[in-house]
Amino acid sequence: MAIVSRRAAVALLTAAPALGAASSAGAVQGLTAGRVPGVSPEADDSGFYTYKRPEGKSGGHGVGWTEIPRYSFKVPEGWGETPVSIADLGGTEIDLRFADKQEGNLMVVVAPVARFSDIPPNADVRINELAPPGRILSGFAPELFGSPLDEEDVLEARVLVKEGLSYYEWAVRPHRLVSATAVGNRLLILSVSARNAHAWRKHENVLRTIQSSFAVPKPGEA
Repeated sequence: MAIVSRRAAVALLTAAPALGAASSAGAVQGLTAGRVPGVSPEADDSGFYTYKRPEGKSGGHGVGWTEIPRYSFKVPEGWGETPVSIADLGGTEIDLRFADKQEGNLMVVVAPVARFSDIPPNADVRINELAPPGRILSGFAPELFGSPLDEEDVLEARVLVKEGLSYYEWAVRPHRLVSATAVGNRLLILSVSARNAHAWRKHENVLRTIQSSFAVPKPGEA
């Protein structure tokens, strides 16, 4: 794992123009075991459920021309899936939203790698081949945060490898955590944020667990 200091993280933001606009989505339905499609029926020993994108789930949002990888992440008790529509103010590439009224919310963005590079549709691209961390984060800041990225807001930046895939991770002011990777012809980004400063102080470890648990299978894997 490569860990970048805040000063180095700022230096990574060399980047691309920002695109889109963002906003939180509607009402929250609390998590009950087996109630939300894709969520494991039972929690693990640490009290987290696991969400895995259901096989065959629709994903119109402008990038439905290939099967979306079945990404997964840990879900705390009480979090529930919230509606996503093609009119979502966060952009048409938002595939999923989850939220909890007290702790925070998350979204998963699934975008074609062609957004960053002229790559054939059948390519199998890794995020480190696509763009540096700063360009990825700044390019998606409007969808993820609702505004362009200020380089001073990047508190942490990491490059790591999990199960053979490269991931970029960031901590961004005020209380946001982001994880991103690329497989096939898609870039996948999870962004999780605390509701407010109090929620961050109380639930930071929970939110970091969600961030670090984000996983995407390589092509050909379930």
